[in-house]
Amino acid sequence: MHVIVNAAMSADGKLSTRERVQHAISGPDDFERVDRLRTECDAVVVGVGTVLADDPSLTVKSSTRRDERVETGQPANPARVVADSRARTPTDASVVNDDAETYLLVSENAPADRRAELASNDARLVTAGAERVDLLVAFAALQEAGLETVLVEGGGELIFSLFECGLVDELYTFVGPTVIGGRDAPTLADGDGFVDSFPELSLDRVEELDEGVLIRWTLRR
Repeated sequence: MHVIVNAAMSADGKLSTRERVQHAISGPDDFERVDRLRTECDAVVVGVGTVLADDPSLTVKSSTRRDERVETGQPANPARVVADSRARTPTDASVVNDDAETYLLVSENAPADRRAELASNDARLVTAGAERVDLLVAFAALQEAGLETVLVEGGGELIFSLFECGLVDELYTFVGPTVIGGRDAPTLADGDGFVDSFPELSLDRVEELDEGVLIRWTLRR
């Protein structure tokens, strides 16, 4: 499996405001880039916090690109994957509609009634871990299901956990021309933070985009 983390952040490294409200960081060129990137992937992954805050669809926006996927024998949209330890994804969330296949990564601690409700919406449940989702086990199950190239779009807690597990292969960060600020505003990698054994990156490319910069990194192994 190849895991790509992609995020847009402000010049001071914030993903959104301290109230978890999205602020326009990137522009049309970056939106187009992300849509192309989704087209090339087998799945798009987010944490449940992103679903609750933004209700994203995680689908390919361009009808031309969807048609191109179908012509090559793929579904029109990549699968959607939500890391959701306690099965908090609403049953009417956009990620569980009929536009694409959906996988929900839940823990054994997730309430049985919530799991049943989500499964009745045709979401595929992957149970891994006792209290929290065991990402190594869950991502292995996704790979067994045929999802080889995976795009992670947030949020900071999930991204940190993926770095912690050693699952990230590439990191794309768009840094936009704005400052959000706030000690409680989410950053690219939240969670507990590292105190040693820091993940190390190799710089691949930097390019100007939408009055900001797109930075592409690979993980050093």
